[in-house]
Amino acid sequence: MRVKSAESTVPEVDMTPMIDIVFQLIAFFMVISNFEQQQADERVTLPRDQLAKPPEVKRDDAFTINFGFEKDKQGEVIDPTPYLFFGDEKLVVDQCAQRLKQESLFYKTIGTDLADVTVEIRADAGVPAGEVQKLIQLCQEQGIEFQRFALKATQKVDP
Repeated sequence: MRVKSAESTVPEVDMTPMIDIVFQLIAFFMVISNFEQQQADERVTLPRDQLAKPPEVKRDDAFTINFGFEKDKQGEVIDPTPYLFFGDEKLVVDQCAQRLKQESLFYKTIGTDLADVTVEIRADAGVPAGEVQKLIQLCQEQGIEFQRFALKATQKVDP
């Protein structure tokens, strides 16, 4: 007489949906981390300079200010007034003090010394140097107290 083996009482789980979700999450985080590294804005065309080099060590505490112009789809300047772009927020230099104070307060709240925070200014090649200087001066005044600045440019490579 043949003895029947007992069926397993452990249910088998289909792993296909779980694997699909994991791959989607990996792709999502790869895209997000790429955007965070760039913090680029299409409204800003960086100047080219032979001395411009990326930092050798990633800055731990830094925030980026994009400083450029309103442009159309072809990249032509619509408005000659340079604006500071914080995501969807668009401000002129004289109006950005409150936004900079918010950034300053954020770093103070998390316990970071403002002397260690680098303000990365991505200024368009067409923005007058005086406007960039005014922005730096504004960051140092009015209780904002940022002291370290980095101007971004793309490296000019001779053929």
